[in-house]
Amino acid sequence: MEEAMPARLLKSAIYFVALVFIFLLQITMIRDTSMWKMKLSHMLSLSQWVWHPEASNKEVITCDRSHERYDICKVNSPTLLDPTSLTLFTLSPYTGAQTHVKIHPYPRKNDKAAMSSYIKEITLTTSPPPNSTCGVTHHSPALVFSAGSYTGNFYHDINENFIPLFITINSLFCDQDVVLVVIDAMSWWFEKYVEVLSAFSPNHQVINVNNLTNTHCFPLATVGLIVHAPMIINPKLLPNHKTLLDFQDFLKKTYIRSDETPMLYPNTRDGPHLTLLSRSGNVSRVILNQEEMIKAAKEIGFNVHVLEPTRNTSMVYVYNLIHTSHVLLGMHGAGLTHLLFLRPGSVLMQVVPIGTEWDSKTYYEAPTKILGLEYEEYKIKANESSLLKTYGADSLVIKDPNAFHKGNWAKKRIYLKEQNVKLDMVRFRKCLTKAYKKATIFMGKVN
Repeated sequence: MEEAMPARLLKSAIYFVALVFIFLLQITMIRDTSMWKMKLSHMLSLSQWVWHPEASNKEVITCDRSHERYDICKVNSPTLLDPTSLTLFTLSPYTGAQTHVKIHPYPRKNDKAAMSSYIKEITLTTSPPPNSTCGVTHHSPALVFSAGSYTGNFYHDINENFIPLFITINSLFCDQDVVLVVIDAMSWWFEKYVEVLSAFSPNHQVINVNNLTNTHCFPLATVGLIVHAPMIINPKLLPNHKTLLDFQDFLKKTYIRSDETPMLYPNTRDGPHLTLLSRSGNVSRVILNQEEMIKAAKEIGFNVHVLEPTRNTSMVYVYNLIHTSHVLLGMHGAGLTHLLFLRPGSVLMQVVPIGTEWDSKTYYEAPTKILGLEYEEYKIKANESSLLKTYGADSLVIKDPNAFHKGNWAKKRIYLKEQNVKLDMVRFRKCLTKAYKKATIFMGKVN
């Protein structure tokens, strides 16, 4: 018995050592596994996104190029954005044929000059990225678009960025978070439109690709914006049947907050307020006798406010000024896009130079009917246009603008880029008086 005791003790010691060894081995394996999982998660950022193996047999990159005005492409899997090469790489296990597509993400695809000169190309590929490390990982899909080309012109900012953003988000991302990823934009553009960009993506910072140095990873990505037509939102093409009225309401909620944005002219009783969109300096379509126009408007009874917005003008201020006005008056041009800031029942008054009738009707008169605005226009006659002196009364430029330009932009630009006007104040005063009567009726209703 005494001899068996050391043997039992030896066995117990061996068992104890074995248990300690197994315990330490398990800890090491668990630690190594955890480290590997963390490393894999950091490198591929897939552990936080739902990705099913059977998806590798589907098309990871898809494009729709069937539309007249825009193309749109999608990466239907986790993706890495390399800002240096402007490439979206898929991060999924993909067994199909390699796919490489390119897209200019700006909704004017038939404008060859703008698309080739000012809009950078985005590449989407199923090839593996050179470096699969995600510098920044996002948990919401990316919406990638360009704010280049005609940026800075308010008409184009609205029609090629913000209305398409509204349409695209309401078409593809209803009730979803989305991260806006912008290429080609100038830094001032982000500052000027900070409120509206934040309203589109309230939970995320807008990404300016121009300033990126790190890679960014997303669970999905859409490249390009959907557009219907100039100043149009077709409710039949949207799942939630939104219209231009809904976009107008979106702008109102963005720029007017009851707790911090006081009305400029609340319940005014001292006559209707008219905001004049002025054009001056080295631009075309200038009203050469603008001071006479202002004097006439004041004599009729208007409170006149002259607005000539620049890239540094606060959009909150511009919105508030126009929204509290009863009449918005201006020469045909991008500034009249501010009609979206007007209240239903207020008046848009457009001065229409010769040769711009179609544009004036399509871009500015037509939306007033959708938005419930009153509309007045003053059509320039030949003797009020500077083109009469340049080309002569017998020129086709004056006698029949449509026959002259036949839709050719090089000829049509004469009417947009070379023309100034001097109003016939007797005739113009009659038009102002009509606008005053409509504004007075509207003011009575809102007061």
